[in-house]
Amino acid sequence: MEKQPRKLLDRVRDAIRLKHYSIRTEEAYVNWIKRYIFFHNVRHPAEMGAAQVEAFLTHLAVKKNVAASTQNQALSALIFLYREVLHTDLGPVDALRAQKPKRLPTVLTKKEVHRVLNNLSGTHLLMTRLLYGSGLRLMECVRLRVKDLDFAHRTILIRDGKGQKDRVTMLPEILVVPLQDHLRIVKRTHEEDLAKGFGAVYLPNALERKYPNANQEWLWQYVFPANRLSVDPRSAAVRRHHIHESGLQKAVRAAAQATGIPKRVSPHTFRHSFATHLLEAHYDIRTVQELLGHKDVKTTMIYTHVLNRGGLVARRGQPPGPIRRPHSVHPTKRTSRCAGLTCIVAHTLHRTRCTCHVWLA
Repeated sequence: MEKQPRKLLDRVRDAIRLKHYSIRTEEAYVNWIKRYIFFHNVRHPAEMGAAQVEAFLTHLAVKKNVAASTQNQALSALIFLYREVLHTDLGPVDALRAQKPKRLPTVLTKKEVHRVLNNLSGTHLLMTRLLYGSGLRLMECVRLRVKDLDFAHRTILIRDGKGQKDRVTMLPEILVVPLQDHLRIVKRTHEEDLAKGFGAVYLPNALERKYPNANQEWLWQYVFPANRLSVDPRSAAVRRHHIHESGLQKAVRAAAQATGIPKRVSPHTFRHSFATHLLEAHYDIRTVQELLGHKDVKTTMIYTHVLNRGGLVARRGQPPGPIRRPHSVHPTKRTSRCAGLTCIVAHTLHRTRCTCHVWLA
């Protein structure tokens, strides 16, 4: 009997997984391709081309009034469909594009950071302090694994960050003990799961086949695991996944509302505040770029516009101060009494003045 050809959306999923895209990208791309097909009255994409793509994108911009980033995501999904699945070159797509606004990020003052932190507790407090103390993105924080924390060097290794890039950032001294206490609780939960025949976690790429028992090892476990076991949507395996990011988002929003701060605060706001406060303390912009994992320094430059002080980030009427670099990123330059923490972050998290910075000419 002749084998039935795979359905289009199944082929799309196969192509996405072949390129190791995240499950969020897979869900978004499949959703946009479905909308594109239904917009053209369930015609097969192979029967359509650039003109139909342009019509769909123009509809999104004019009728649906979507944001520029949303329209760009839809275009990326359709380009992927034609290029990687149907193996067809669309050529130039001349659609009416939504204008991408130039927006400045919301930044909290150090006092406002304190006020929000004071209204958080438990795991959400620890995660928020980590976002602010290390400049992590939300998903980078929730996807942290035990092996990514280097307590000896006071560093955090970010694996497969934005753009599938790795980077190293600082682990604040003040968070070492709370994280170690937290991991002891997580390890007990992991041991209970193992006793019940579970205890496995998702491993990226083909590591699960290469190392069959690695998914149950302690070093691969999530730092912030979920409260209950769940079914993996791809493999159908029962596992303990990482905590869902929406819980932290809701907790931070509620904490900010409780303080009465008239700003739209999200977990990502603490990453913006981390970068802005470092620049405010005259840290080198290239160092901040490295800590944040920005590909281009122009992306980091947006925080100088938040300060409204230009590229030198100098106080009005005063020359720029000496350039500082975080010692946890340059351990060979660490002083004998260094706490492995940048001064500005130390002041906010410790509520004391840190004086162990490294000065560079």
